This record gives sequence, structure tokens and C-alpha cells, in this order.
Amino acid sequence: MTLHIIATGGTLDKHYDEITGVLRFGASHLAEMLARARLTAPMTLEELPLLDSLDMQDIDRRRVLASCEHAQHRAIVVVHGTDTMCETAEVLGRAGLLKTIVLTGAMIPYVIDGSDAQFNLGFACGVAQTLPPGVYVAMNGQVFEWDKVRKNRSAGVFESI
Repeated sequence: MTLHIIATGGTLDKHYDEITGVLRFGASHLAEMLARARLTAPMTLEELPLLDSLDMQDIDRRRVLASCEHAQHRAIVVVHGTDTMCETAEVLGRAGLLKTIVLTGAMIPYVIDGSDAQFNLGFACGVAQTLPPGVYVAMNGQVFEWDKVRKNRSAGVFESI
């Protein structure tokens, strides 16, 4: 099964600017992460404009939906910022596509020690190949259906609702 991976930005893909002390976007880390994970499943990688999910607007969510609709593959992983991941999952879930779409991201950027990015990406790629069609959020070793999840900001985790 071929995976289609869509990069939209989020904390996972941020770079630390040591001069300004600010996290910002540069080139996506996903190609490096996928090579490092030694993922052997065939895959395609699509990079949308990299955004902090707090900056995502309806038009950006429609762009993600259009990418999922046009993807030639049934298994899709969307790398997304965690702050509004559930909102994008809702847009995708309500569309009712007959594909398996798994959203994931990270609480700590890939380039920072102790990041959860590599684990979350690998986990999402694995479950996207095994779950039935639907929209899911895969974070921190758990899978949630799109309409039964929320981000617990105070605990820094996703949880069932």
C-alpha cells in the first residue's frame, strides 16, 4: 500500500533561529524524518504552504481537503500543527472520503532534543496502513476518531471526549 503524506507545517516542522530565539519555518523536515525512520512502504510526499495551525484559515483547510480528495492513494497522513488539528480533522471527517486519513504532529519541534515528532510520524504512517477508511488523529501512541478527540492544553496531550 502506498502512503500519501501531506505536510502542512505545525510545530513538528519548525526550525529554531538561535539569533532571534524564535521558532519559524524553513524547509520541511519530513523527507529527512522519513529517511531516518527507514520507512519501506512506498510513499509520496506533498508539501502545502507550511503554517502554524493557529494561522490556518478555512481556505487552508479546504486546501488540505482538496489534497486528500485528489490523492491517488487510500492511506494518507497529514502532518499538522496540534493547536487546530481537531478543526481540520472535522473538515476532513465531514467530507466522508472513502480513504484512511490520519492527522499527526508534535508538541516539540523535530530539531529539538526530546521531540515527539519522529515517534508520532512513524506511528501515524503505521496506523494509516491498517485502519479502515475514516479520519483519525494519532498522537502519543493513541488513535482517536476525528469527532471523539480534543487537545488537553494544560496536560499537553490529546484525549478522548
